[in-house]
Amino acid sequence: MTDKKSAHLIVLGNEKGGTGKSTLAMHIIVGLMDVGRKVAVIDLDARQKSITRYLQNRQTFMANGGAKVAMPEFSVVSQSEIGLIKDREKEDQKNLQKTLDLYKNTVDYIVIDCPGNDTYLSRLAHALADTLVTPLNDSFIDLDLLGEVSPTNFQVKKLSCYSEMVWDSRKFRSASGQPPMDWIVVRTRLASLDSRNNKRVHDALDALQKRVMFRYVPGLYERVIYKELFPSGLTILDLEQMNSLSHVAARQEVRSLVESLNLFE
Repeated sequence: MTDKKSAHLIVLGNEKGGTGKSTLAMHIIVGLMDVGRKVAVIDLDARQKSITRYLQNRQTFMANGGAKVAMPEFSVVSQSEIGLIKDREKEDQKNLQKTLDLYKNTVDYIVIDCPGNDTYLSRLAHALADTLVTPLNDSFIDLDLLGEVSPTNFQVKKLSCYSEMVWDSRKFRSASGQPPMDWIVVRTRLASLDSRNNKRVHDALDALQKRVMFRYVPGLYERVIYKELFPSGLTILDLEQMNSLSHVAARQEVRSLVESLNLFE
């Protein structure tokens, strides 16, 4: 569905809500624009529209006299409501492809934000992802998204439905002659202090990445500033004039995360 000159597709996906996916997506988007890359955003969660609302808040911030900030192009793709499953899936595929075609030859990156549940549109996006970013809260509840963990030794006993779906997406890419997907699992809302749970989650992810073939990288710490920026549509990267230790640390955290995605040639 994409050619050699097409934009690099970054998909933010998991099947759980409340993992900070849209906050992470927004910081990746601004991080890419911050180094001069052209970005488009496709929101597949037409019900919540979290990333769309974030971007609309950004437009409103500027319209109300705020400083000019970089803006990506963005669109929402809604699920088809046709009755027959076969026809509904056909229309979903057509609508997603139509939206991709709007951007794929005019931007460097297309960021697709998936809903926190299993939908056909989400599966299509996963199958197309050049880079898949899966955020997880720092807990075994979220780790269960990837696999079932033993209560005795905290090792993963069985892969989850989500991990199997990603594996199927990889097989689809391979069968269609596309380069391998780079799957990155990012821990979000990290506690500032180490704990036994923190270490156990780290160890489980470290072991699981070798089995499931994803890259596990640290993400964003639990910081009030990330929560406060949504109404203005801003990110920590937009606040260069704020030079408190916490702001400087947060900006470095986001830039390190964007660099760890290995998106730049």
